[in-house]
Amino acid sequence: MRKYIVFMVLLAMLISTVFAENAKAGGIKSIRQALENDGFIVQEGELGVFDLVKIYNEGLIPSAYGNNPTTRYLVYFVPSTPGEQIDKRSSTISEVLGKSEDVIPTIKNLRPDEAIIFVGRTPPECRYFSYDVNLMFRTYGNETRWEWTSLGDPVNNLVIKTEGTPYGQPGNPFNQTTVVITTADKGIDRRIRAAAESAGYSDNITNTQVIPSSIMNMGSGNNSDTFAIYIRPALFKDQQAGSAYTNNTPATILRITPKNTTTLEPYDMPELRTRGTGKTEFYLMDDLEKLRQAILNKYSGLNATELPTSIWFTAEEMAHLQMRINPWGPDNDACYLWTANQTPSSPTPPYCNLSQYYGYLQNPSIALDNDINEFIIVYGVNHVAAGKAMYQNIGIFGADAWNGVGAVTDQDFNGTAEAYLPGNPDAKYLYVYKIARHSNADPHCFEVPYGPGGYGIDQGQPLFIGWRLYLEKATKTGPSYSEILYDRAIKFSPRK
Repeated sequence: MRKYIVFMVLLAMLISTVFAENAKAGGIKSIRQALENDGFIVQEGELGVFDLVKIYNEGLIPSAYGNNPTTRYLVYFVPSTPGEQIDKRSSTISEVLGKSEDVIPTIKNLRPDEAIIFVGRTPPECRYFSYDVNLMFRTYGNETRWEWTSLGDPVNNLVIKTEGTPYGQPGNPFNQTTVVITTADKGIDRRIRAAAESAGYSDNITNTQVIPSSIMNMGSGNNSDTFAIYIRPALFKDQQAGSAYTNNTPATILRITPKNTTTLEPYDMPELRTRGTGKTEFYLMDDLEKLRQAILNKYSGLNATELPTSIWFTAEEMAHLQMRINPWGPDNDACYLWTANQTPSSPTPPYCNLSQYYGYLQNPSIALDNDINEFIIVYGVNHVAAGKAMYQNIGIFGADAWNGVGAVTDQDFNGTAEAYLPGNPDAKYLYVYKIARHSNADPHCFEVPYGPGGYGIDQGQPLFIGWRLYLEKATKTGPSYSEILYDRAIKFSPRK
């Protein structure tokens, strides 16, 4: 009898799976039909790599805005609301990035009863991925400004619901079918979920990204906010599979608009995941000071300039929104540090030259020339080894255009501190890396390129170092700034 019951359960599971797969075999056609039957206008968008440096090189924007050189972000290319026009700059950016001029990488005039839907597969196995909705531009009177602000917690690989992680439970979130709904309205969300289920997509694999309309300016008109949605995959286990995914993402983007007026049920601002565990990295402070001294001793024949470190982007997006200050798009899943003595705090118009606002970065002494005795040593805690992050990187940026020209990651750190601290058992939690124009066969050196264009940093051009620390596993969000030891950098140059 027991074997019979087990057999029937397995058979039911098999039938259910076959039914779901058969339903999804119709793919987007099935879900489009279900949505249209429910009275929605359905428009299809596209997905593609959002290459800020490429757009900068084409002269369409004056800065790369601190692009992450470790990974190629994906962005939703979305059609306009029915009857709305697409501006020329946006359509040109789409064309430069290889997309149709009918879709753009921002979402304009989003009505409070509209939604954007991702239907498809998550990235293949990687250290981190997330779906993140951002406010991009906001109008104050007659002035439109950058307000690059994440609107809450991203849907990341630790919380997403997929076929491999139903109900967001532990499992395999990679290369799995999922649905991600971005909307400001509960009623619209329910209707989309019902349509998806009728098309074979279980509610157990459907996620909602909330746009808190109570603090947004939604709808058509000159004062409406502009949004964007990014997918941030990082450090693929299989680079070939990762490239295939980013170049041809197996997913579809839909913008849906109800044909008839609906009764709005706006979402409140969702609760945010709490940063911090109470466990800090400060037990490594003495070791970090020993490492600093060992570095200074090794290069004692050169002039040493210790660079400042401060918070680059903060996670206090709602505070910045109230102060009308651009936080530059920080992901709630990360901490950001840089070699500057202050955090950016200026309200900036869109497509501005950042050097006019952040002149404190224009320090020619931080430039690197071809001298083999001129370089920067970056060092600090390997936050992944210490358990405070799931991945970290060190990016090198031109100070004029905030163009990230390359990066090293925690994958490059193994064994780099042991040579400076022989016999120290905590050396495995630390790292040392060189930034220079020429590596001279040093395996732990990043060579700063000269170009082309924004893909390099010219001779004599000031630069800065930026650190990103993504996702503390215990909290499923970014580490707490108060619990990490800040990374450091020292510029060495010939004595004159």
